[in-house]
Amino acid sequence: MNKNELISAVADKTGMTKESAGGAVDAVISCITDTLAGGGEVRLLGFGSFVVADRKATTARNPRTGEPIAVPASKAPKFKAGKALKEAVNKK
Repeated sequence: MNKNELISAVADKTGMTKESAGGAVDAVISCITDTLAGGGEVRLLGFGSFVVADRKATTARNPRTGEPIAVPASKAPKFKAGKALKEAVNKK
């Protein structure tokens, strides 16, 4: 499912117009992004949690030359599925 299909599904389930559903989906994504960018986390009971994980600086190798490359430390968004989501996926 891509974003347009998600918007259509939300519109169908809620009775909203596709334009309104698109605004709602965009608002949810924006709120999650803003919270993670600020260092917070988003927990949706029964669905899962969006968190920010710190990645340590490391050294990698260029596959063509074998030359070592310094990879700087960074932050990465992660999603951990909740119990209800895991159960729903495993039912089918």
